[in-house]
Amino acid sequence: MDDKEVMMAKESDPYNTPNASAPPWPLHGWAGVALVLLFWYLNWHLPGLRSHWAFFPLWLGYILTADALVYRRRGSSWFAQNPKGFALLFLLSAPFWWIFEALNARTQYWVYIPIESFSDLEYYLYCTLNFSVVLPAILITTQLFQTFSWLRNLRPGWRIGKRPATVWLFFFLGWAMLAATLIWPQYGMAFIWMSLFFIMDPVNYWLGRPSLLRRTAEGDWRLVFALWLGGLTCGFFWELWNYYSSPKWLYQVPYVDFWYVFEMPLLGYLGYLPFALELYA
Repeated sequence: MDDKEVMMAKESDPYNTPNASAPPWPLHGWAGVALVLLFWYLNWHLPGLRSHWAFFPLWLGYILTADALVYRRRGSSWFAQNPKGFALLFLLSAPFWWIFEALNARTQYWVYIPIESFSDLEYYLYCTLNFSVVLPAILITTQLFQTFSWLRNLRPGWRIGKRPATVWLFFFLGWAMLAATLIWPQYGMAFIWMSLFFIMDPVNYWLGRPSLLRRTAEGDWRLVFALWLGGLTCGFFWELWNYYSSPKWLYQVPYVDFWYVFEMPLLGYLGYLPFALELYA
């Protein structure tokens, strides 16, 4: 059983009941809180370009704090139980996000400003460093939501994935959405956050690996909801901390370019729901 399977609790009962006697707040949790407070202040108050170096420690602080909350509630956590697996998440995260940057080279849904002061090498190095926090942030926040009883006790719901035809439909829809995004980018903003999940989750299903379709086929939506909540929570903090950043990202989203919350159109936050599922797949 690999690290992802263990720590994302893909075993038969992933929703472990929190300890009756909570363990003390761990040292890495204090480090996380300190990093958040320090680099949030620096990122919003220092003049000039600073977010290229402040973004990573700020989000490292968030991740450590979220992991400490999991430890406090469950008695174990990714960092405490498997620090090597914890570090591996950062290494896997950056290549994954570069896939979206490659797609965005065609769609231009978001841009970074200002970047003129960076050489090409500096730009790619800083981007890779900062992209490394995406996967651990969402997966560990998802773990945190899995510790709550209201989610553990969620009743079975709609069964999706029991029929082989449904799995094949997901797979072909994924490729269709990806093609539509690249051919008609003005209409494909939603598809960029959905297509990879629709492609990869059926592949995991066929290979016998952990799959959300395998869970929803039994009516178990708990992990889906936990991922959605993890994605929305991280999305809120990404957009919040980006607002006064420099450099920062801006969105250019056709047809939903209104009702902004920070730099993100309100409807754009819905993209964090399928994006979290893509990270899992």
